[in-house]
Amino acid sequence: MAPSDTYLPLQTWQTPAPRICELLRQGAEQALILIAQPDVLDEMEQAGMLGHSHLPAQSDPVLMASARRATRSSLIHWLNATIEHPEQPVSPHVSADMMHNAREMFRLGIPELMLNATRAAQNVAWQRWMSIAFQLTTDAKELQQLLDVSSRSIANFVDGNVELMQAQLRDEKELGIRDLLVERRELVTRILGGTNVNLRDASRRLDYPLEGRHHGAIIWSEEISTELAVLEAAADAFVRASGQSRSLSIIITGAVLWAWAPADHPLDTYAIQSAIRNLPDVRMTFGSGGAGIDGFRRAHVDALTAQRVLGRLRSTARAVSFDRMRLAAIMSRDPEATQRYVTYVLGDLGQAAPVLQQTLLTFLQCGCNATEAAEQLHTHRNTLLRRLARAEELLPRPLADNRIQVAAALEYLYWAG
Repeated sequence: MAPSDTYLPLQTWQTPAPRICELLRQGAEQALILIAQPDVLDEMEQAGMLGHSHLPAQSDPVLMASARRATRSSLIHWLNATIEHPEQPVSPHVSADMMHNAREMFRLGIPELMLNATRAAQNVAWQRWMSIAFQLTTDAKELQQLLDVSSRSIANFVDGNVELMQAQLRDEKELGIRDLLVERRELVTRILGGTNVNLRDASRRLDYPLEGRHHGAIIWSEEISTELAVLEAAADAFVRASGQSRSLSIIITGAVLWAWAPADHPLDTYAIQSAIRNLPDVRMTFGSGGAGIDGFRRAHVDALTAQRVLGRLRSTARAVSFDRMRLAAIMSRDPEATQRYVTYVLGDLGQAAPVLQQTLLTFLQCGCNATEAAEQLHTHRNTLLRRLARAEELLPRPLADNRIQVAAALEYLYWAG
């Protein structure tokens, strides 16, 4: 179906001259090749979050992965439509990822970020498009017409997308569709937000004992193809690792699940990591809190903090306890200052092979016990000693004088990948 059959552009559309249509088609074909380069999407992603680094959306790996897919999907839609029908305005295209992002930003109370991010990404795309346009023709009049038509087409497309998303959000709010899952999710959200609730009533409605101590987990996937059943399997593994049968699972989106289990026993982190290895594309962070509603909140906040740190550092770790990365959580708050610290402390070791960094970090974590470190790394003791000697050669100062500083720097590098 042609775009003009279903979509009335927000700006008055005038059919371009055949020559301008041909230039539009050529430019779109070149741009399709260009967006295959990862740095182009990275540039748009960073522009969309510029000035909002303090917001949770900036370090949410699920939201960032969804935003990246949404940006790519929108670009491909506009370019393909322009190639097929350069003489027509491009119809709006609101993907599932775009709606997910819009709902999440409204839930976080930052709806303006959706529009700001869209405009920022649009500006980056426009800069790239102008570079292509200037290579297509040297005729000043043709160039002016090409840029004018392109500007109106892109503006129509982006405005149409935003308007369609806002209309869908309004419809969803007006419908007010509610069920037990939604009510449980809203109750949990109120508890986490600090709203005072009746402990006994909330426990009954959630079918989960809030009065005890708690483990909490955040389970997610950054791949759109991951099924909810896989996330639920990860939640089951988390509950088994707690040694409990009672638990609480809340589906936040098709890609995110929150879970809690009573903390009568320590979590078996090895069992969690083993289970996650067998669940493709699933990731989990977990923490433990005190008793009652405050402990319920703390367990979740610790798991959320660990997830945000992984997002900020773009770590590929898949199952992580907050306790394991408390130091990295603090150091990641100021990445530039931390990177200067790492460079100062590690010198050439900071750029060395990861195996040397991991060997020295494990050695320090084992209290400088080479035999224990070799066992943990599943390597021969002599091999470990050779790697340690090489790592020490790369340090700018003697290890014996800087063990704590070196360990802290290596710990940060471990999570930063």
